[in-house]
Amino acid sequence: MRALFPGSFDPVTPGHQDVLRRAAALFGEVVVCVMLNPSKSGRFPVAERLDRLRAAADGLSNVTVDSYTGGLLVDYCRRAGIGVVVRGVRGVADLDYEMPMARMNHELAGVETFFIPADPALAHVSSTLVTGQGASPR
Repeated sequence: MRALFPGSFDPVTPGHQDVLRRAAALFGEVVVCVMLNPSKSGRFPVAERLDRLRAAADGLSNVTVDSYTGGLLVDYCRRAGIGVVVRGVRGVADLDYEMPMARMNHELAGVETFFIPADPALAHVSSTLVTGQGASPR
C-alpha cells in the first residue's frame, strides 16, 4: 500500500525523520511530499527542503520525495493513486488540528489518515520552535 507523508518540512526535524522511518516500516511505499501554498513563503527554499528529505530517507528504499503546489492534498492522492495519509502527532493539540482535515480527506476522496504518535523524546520539537517563527500547531 502507498502512503503519503505530507508537510511543509520547513525545516525537516528529527520528529519528521522518526515518523518517516516508522511509516516506511509499515507501508510498501511512502511518498514524502513538500506541500506548497503559493500564498505563503517558507523560511527555507523548496530545493533545500527536498534535499534534506532525501537525506532523511537515505537507506529507506521504499521512500520517494516529491513536492506539490496548489490544489488539495486529496488531488495529489488521487493523481498518485495513494489511499493513506500519514501524520505525526505530538499531542492532543496536534490531533485536534488534524482530525477535521482527516474527516474531510475521507469524505472528499476516501483517503484514510494514519496517525503516528511522536517519540516522547522528540515530541517537544516543532518546526516553529526550530525556526523561531510565530506560533503554529504544526
